[in-house]
Amino acid sequence: MEDHNQSPVCVLDASNYIGFWILKGLLNKENYFGLDVDVLDYHSILVALKDCCALFCSLDGPDEYDDSLVDLEVRGVINVVEACAQSESIEKVVFTSSLTAAIWREDIGSEIVVDERSWSDPEFCRKMKLWYALAKTLSEQAAWALAMDRMLCMVSINAGLVLGPSVTKQNPGSTMFYLKGAAEMYENGVLAFVDVNFLADVHIRAFEDRSTCGRYFCFNQIVNTSEQAFKLAQSLSPLIPLPPRYECKGSEVYAERLKTKKLDKLVEDAACF
Repeated sequence: MEDHNQSPVCVLDASNYIGFWILKGLLNKENYFGLDVDVLDYHSILVALKDCCALFCSLDGPDEYDDSLVDLEVRGVINVVEACAQSESIEKVVFTSSLTAAIWREDIGSEIVVDERSWSDPEFCRKMKLWYALAKTLSEQAAWALAMDRMLCMVSINAGLVLGPSVTKQNPGSTMFYLKGAAEMYENGVLAFVDVNFLADVHIRAFEDRSTCGRYFCFNQIVNTSEQAFKLAQSLSPLIPLPPRYECKGSEVYAERLKTKKLDKLVEDAACF
Protein backbone atom coordinates (compact mmCIF):
# COMPACT_ATOMS: atom_id res chain seq x y z
CA MET A 1 0.00 0.00 0.00
CA GLU A 2 1.09 3.54 -0.64
CA ASP A 3 1.41 6.20 2.06
CA HIS A 4 -0.73 9.15 0.98
CA ASN A 5 -0.89 10.85 4.36
CA GLN A 6 1.17 13.86 3.21
CA SER A 7 -1.34 14.93 0.54
CA PRO A 8 -5.07 15.53 0.92
CA VAL A 9 -7.72 13.65 -1.00
CA CYS A 10 -11.05 14.99 -2.18
CA VAL A 11 -14.46 13.34 -1.79
CA LEU A 12 -17.03 14.56 -4.28
CA ASP A 13 -19.89 14.52 -3.31
CA ALA A 14 -19.45 13.99 0.44
CA SER A 15 -23.04 15.05 1.11
CA ASN A 16 -24.59 11.96 -0.49
CA TYR A 17 -24.92 8.57 1.18
CA ILE A 18 -21.94 6.77 -0.35
CA GLY A 19 -19.74 9.87 -0.29
CA PHE A 20 -20.40 10.36 3.42
CA TRP A 21 -19.34 6.80 4.23
CA ILE A 22 -16.21 7.09 2.10
CA LEU A 23 -15.34 10.28 3.97
CA LYS A 24 -16.01 8.54 7.29
CA GLY A 25 -13.71 5.69 6.31
CA LEU A 26 -10.95 8.16 5.48
CA LEU A 27 -11.10 9.93 8.84
CA ASN A 28 -8.37 7.87 10.50
CA LYS A 29 -6.27 7.35 7.36
CA GLU A 30 -5.92 10.49 5.30
CA ASN A 31 -6.16 14.21 5.04
CA TYR A 32 -9.34 14.86 3.13
CA PHE A 33 -11.71 17.42 1.74
CA GLY A 34 -15.41 16.58 1.63
CA LEU A 35 -17.01 18.80 -0.94
CA ASP A 36 -20.40 19.62 -2.34
CA VAL A 37 -19.70 21.65 -5.48
CA ASP A 38 -21.62 22.31 -8.66
CA VAL A 39 -20.24 19.70 -11.04
CA LEU A 40 -21.47 21.77 -13.97
CA ASP A 41 -19.10 24.55 -12.85
CA TYR A 42 -15.74 23.42 -14.20
CA HIS A 43 -13.74 26.19 -12.51
CA SER A 44 -15.10 25.38 -9.06
CA ILE A 45 -14.01 21.77 -9.48
CA LEU A 46 -10.48 22.86 -10.39
CA VAL A 47 -10.34 25.03 -7.27
CA ALA A 48 -11.59 22.15 -5.11
CA LEU A 49 -8.91 19.80 -6.43
CA LYS A 50 -5.98 22.11 -5.67
CA ASP A 51 -3.14 20.17 -3.98
CA CYS A 52 -5.19 16.95 -3.74
CA CYS A 53 -3.51 13.69 -4.77
CA ALA A 54 -6.74 11.81 -5.49
CA LEU A 55 -10.45 12.22 -6.03
CA PHE A 56 -13.25 9.95 -4.89
CA CYS A 57 -16.01 10.76 -7.38
CA SER A 58 -19.36 9.58 -6.04
CA LEU A 59 -22.07 11.55 -7.81
CA ASP A 60 -25.77 10.93 -7.54
CA GLY A 61 -28.80 12.48 -9.13
CA PRO A 62 -31.60 14.45 -7.47
CA ASP A 63 -34.90 13.06 -6.26
CA GLU A 64 -36.00 11.99 -9.72
CA TYR A 65 -34.26 10.66 -12.81
CA ASP A 66 -35.51 11.29 -16.32
CA ASP A 67 -33.99 11.57 -19.78
CA SER A 68 -32.86 15.20 -19.33
CA LEU A 69 -31.20 14.55 -15.97
CA VAL A 70 -29.23 11.69 -17.48
CA ASP A 71 -27.53 14.24 -19.74
CA LEU A 72 -26.78 16.53 -16.79
CA GLU A 73 -25.08 13.70 -14.88
CA VAL A 74 -22.95 12.82 -17.90
CA ARG A 75 -21.93 16.46 -18.36
CA GLY A 76 -21.03 16.70 -14.68
CA VAL A 77 -18.86 13.60 -14.86
CA ILE A 78 -17.06 14.92 -17.95
CA ASN A 79 -16.31 18.17 -16.10
CA VAL A 80 -14.97 16.29 -13.07
CA VAL A 81 -12.73 13.92 -15.05
CA GLU A 82 -11.42 16.73 -17.27
CA ALA A 83 -10.63 18.81 -14.19
CA CYS A 84 -8.74 15.86 -12.69
CA ALA A 85 -6.79 15.45 -15.92
CA GLN A 86 -5.83 19.14 -15.90
CA SER A 87 -4.88 19.14 -12.22
CA GLU A 88 -1.15 18.99 -11.51
CA SER A 89 -1.60 17.07 -8.26
CA ILE A 90 -4.26 14.41 -8.95
CA GLU A 91 -2.70 10.97 -9.29
CA LYS A 92 -5.80 8.77 -9.19
CA VAL A 93 -9.57 8.89 -9.51
CA VAL A 94 -11.80 6.35 -7.78
CA PHE A 95 -15.14 6.54 -9.57
CA THR A 96 -18.35 5.21 -8.04
CA SER A 97 -20.52 3.46 -10.60
CA SER A 98 -23.21 0.81 -10.39
CA LEU A 99 -23.90 -2.77 -11.36
CA THR A 100 -26.85 -1.33 -13.29
CA ALA A 101 -24.24 -0.05 -15.76
CA ALA A 102 -23.43 -3.67 -16.64
CA ILE A 103 -26.53 -5.87 -16.43
CA TRP A 104 -29.28 -4.42 -18.64
CA ARG A 105 -29.77 -5.58 -22.21
CA GLU A 106 -32.52 -7.07 -24.36
CA ASP A 107 -31.27 -10.61 -23.76
CA ILE A 108 -30.56 -10.08 -20.05
CA GLY A 109 -30.51 -13.80 -19.34
CA SER A 110 -28.29 -14.86 -22.23
CA GLU A 111 -24.83 -14.29 -20.71
CA ILE A 112 -23.61 -17.12 -18.49
CA VAL A 113 -21.21 -14.76 -16.73
CA VAL A 114 -21.69 -11.05 -16.10
CA ASP A 115 -18.41 -9.44 -15.10
CA GLU A 116 -16.36 -6.26 -15.47
CA ARG A 117 -16.35 -6.62 -19.26
CA SER A 118 -20.16 -6.34 -19.43
CA TRP A 119 -22.04 -3.14 -20.21
CA SER A 120 -25.72 -2.26 -20.18
CA ASP A 121 -27.25 -1.38 -23.53
CA PRO A 122 -28.23 2.32 -23.53
CA GLU A 123 -30.96 1.83 -26.12
CA PHE A 124 -32.56 -0.91 -24.07
CA CYS A 125 -32.39 1.31 -20.97
CA ARG A 126 -34.13 4.11 -22.88
CA LYS A 127 -36.75 1.71 -24.21
CA MET A 128 -37.56 0.45 -20.70
CA LYS A 129 -37.17 3.92 -19.10
CA LEU A 130 -34.40 2.67 -16.84
CA TRP A 131 -33.08 6.20 -16.36
CA TYR A 132 -30.84 5.42 -13.38
CA ALA A 133 -29.15 2.56 -15.23
CA LEU A 134 -28.82 4.74 -18.33
CA ALA A 135 -27.22 7.57 -16.33
CA LYS A 136 -24.74 5.23 -14.67
CA THR A 137 -23.89 3.53 -17.98
CA LEU A 138 -23.37 6.68 -20.02
CA SER A 139 -21.57 8.59 -17.27
CA GLU A 140 -19.16 5.73 -16.59
CA GLN A 141 -18.50 5.22 -20.30
CA ALA A 142 -17.85 8.96 -20.69
CA ALA A 143 -15.51 8.91 -17.69
CA TRP A 144 -13.53 5.98 -19.08
CA ALA A 145 -13.28 7.45 -22.57
CA LEU A 146 -11.97 10.76 -21.24
CA ALA A 147 -9.67 9.20 -18.64
CA MET A 148 -8.02 7.00 -21.26
CA ASP A 149 -7.70 9.88 -23.70
CA ARG A 150 -6.08 12.06 -21.03
CA MET A 151 -3.99 9.15 -19.66
CA LEU A 152 -5.56 9.62 -16.22
CA CYS A 153 -5.32 6.79 -13.70
CA MET A 154 -8.90 5.80 -12.86
CA VAL A 155 -10.64 2.89 -11.14
CA SER A 156 -14.41 2.37 -11.10
CA ILE A 157 -16.32 0.58 -8.36
CA ASN A 158 -19.57 -0.86 -9.72
CA ALA A 159 -21.72 -1.19 -6.64
CA GLY A 160 -24.73 -3.37 -6.03
CA LEU A 161 -27.80 -2.05 -4.26
CA VAL A 162 -26.38 -0.12 -1.31
CA LEU A 163 -27.63 -1.09 2.15
CA GLY A 164 -26.61 0.35 5.49
CA PRO A 165 -27.63 2.44 8.51
CA SER A 166 -30.74 4.56 7.86
CA VAL A 167 -30.48 3.90 4.13
CA THR A 168 -34.25 4.11 3.62
CA LYS A 169 -34.29 7.62 5.11
CA GLN A 170 -30.97 8.96 3.89
CA ASN A 171 -30.80 7.36 0.42
CA PRO A 172 -34.40 6.65 -0.66
CA GLY A 173 -34.18 8.02 -4.20
CA SER A 174 -31.15 6.06 -5.39
CA THR A 175 -32.47 2.93 -3.67
CA MET A 176 -35.75 3.07 -5.54
CA PHE A 177 -34.10 4.01 -8.85
CA TYR A 178 -31.75 1.04 -8.53
CA LEU A 179 -34.65 -1.33 -7.83
CA LYS A 180 -36.58 -0.49 -11.00
CA GLY A 181 -36.72 -3.82 -12.79
CA ALA A 182 -35.84 -5.70 -9.58
CA ALA A 183 -37.97 -8.72 -10.52
CA GLU A 184 -36.07 -9.16 -13.79
CA MET A 185 -32.73 -8.74 -12.01
CA TYR A 186 -33.73 -11.31 -9.40
CA GLU A 187 -34.95 -13.89 -11.92
CA ASN A 188 -31.77 -13.51 -13.97
CA GLY A 189 -29.31 -13.83 -11.09
CA VAL A 190 -28.02 -10.25 -11.17
CA LEU A 191 -29.78 -8.67 -8.17
CA ALA A 192 -27.05 -8.05 -5.60
CA PHE A 193 -26.52 -5.80 -2.61
CA VAL A 194 -23.53 -4.33 -0.81
CA ASP A 195 -23.05 -3.01 2.71
CA VAL A 196 -22.06 0.65 2.61
CA ASN A 197 -19.18 0.15 5.08
CA PHE A 198 -17.68 -2.54 2.86
CA LEU A 199 -18.28 -0.42 -0.24
CA ALA A 200 -16.48 2.55 1.30
CA ASP A 201 -13.59 0.31 2.37
CA VAL A 202 -13.25 -1.05 -1.18
CA HIS A 203 -13.06 2.51 -2.52
CA ILE A 204 -10.26 3.33 -0.09
CA ARG A 205 -8.38 0.10 -0.87
CA ALA A 206 -8.66 0.82 -4.58
CA PHE A 207 -7.08 4.21 -3.92
CA GLU A 208 -4.30 2.87 -1.68
CA ASP A 209 -3.30 -0.07 -3.88
CA ARG A 210 -1.09 1.07 -6.75
CA SER A 211 -1.92 -2.03 -8.81
CA THR A 212 -5.67 -1.43 -9.11
CA CYS A 213 -7.00 -0.70 -12.59
CA GLY A 214 -10.23 -0.89 -14.55
CA ARG A 215 -13.66 -1.81 -13.18
CA TYR A 216 -14.46 -3.70 -9.97
CA PHE A 217 -17.85 -5.26 -9.29
CA CYS A 218 -18.63 -4.74 -5.61
CA PHE A 219 -21.33 -6.64 -3.72
CA ASN A 220 -21.70 -8.84 -0.65
CA GLN A 221 -24.45 -11.18 -1.81
CA ILE A 222 -26.53 -12.08 -4.84
CA VAL A 223 -30.24 -12.39 -4.08
CA ASN A 224 -31.37 -15.58 -5.81
CA THR A 225 -33.88 -17.29 -3.50
CA SER A 226 -37.33 -16.21 -2.30
CA GLU A 227 -36.13 -16.21 1.31
CA GLN A 228 -33.30 -13.82 0.47
CA ALA A 229 -35.68 -11.63 -1.52
CA PHE A 230 -38.03 -11.40 1.46
CA LYS A 231 -35.16 -10.49 3.80
CA LEU A 232 -34.07 -7.77 1.39
CA ALA A 233 -37.61 -6.39 1.30
CA GLN A 234 -37.68 -6.43 5.11
CA SER A 235 -34.45 -4.46 5.30
CA LEU A 236 -35.92 -1.80 2.98
CA SER A 237 -39.31 -1.53 4.68
CA PRO A 238 -41.23 0.78 4.71
CA LEU A 239 -39.57 2.21 1.57
CA ILE A 240 -40.90 -0.74 -0.40
CA PRO A 241 -43.98 -2.79 0.57
CA LEU A 242 -43.47 -6.21 2.08
CA PRO A 243 -44.94 -9.07 0.04
CA PRO A 244 -47.33 -11.41 1.84
CA ARG A 245 -45.48 -14.15 3.68
CA TYR A 246 -47.03 -16.91 1.59
CA GLU A 247 -45.49 -15.44 -1.56
CA CYS A 248 -42.02 -16.07 -0.17
CA LYS A 249 -42.29 -19.83 0.35
CA GLY A 250 -41.26 -20.83 -3.15
CA SER A 251 -38.35 -23.19 -3.65
CA GLU A 252 -36.89 -21.58 -6.78
CA VAL A 253 -33.17 -20.93 -6.77
CA TYR A 254 -31.87 -18.79 -9.61
CA ALA A 255 -28.35 -19.05 -10.96
CA GLU A 256 -25.79 -16.53 -9.69
CA ARG A 257 -24.31 -14.89 -12.77
CA LEU A 258 -22.31 -11.98 -11.34
CA LYS A 259 -18.61 -12.58 -10.75
CA THR A 260 -16.17 -10.65 -8.54
CA LYS A 261 -12.75 -12.22 -9.12
CA LYS A 262 -11.07 -8.82 -9.31
CA LEU A 263 -12.67 -7.64 -6.08
CA ASP A 264 -11.76 -10.86 -4.30
CA LYS A 265 -8.11 -10.37 -5.21
CA LEU A 266 -8.16 -6.74 -4.05
CA VAL A 267 -9.65 -7.70 -0.68
CA GLU A 268 -7.25 -10.63 -0.25
CA ASP A 269 -4.20 -8.52 -1.11
CA ALA A 270 -5.28 -5.82 1.35
CA ALA A 271 -5.58 -8.41 4.12
CA CYS A 272 -1.88 -9.19 3.76
CA PHE A 273 -0.86 -5.72 4.97
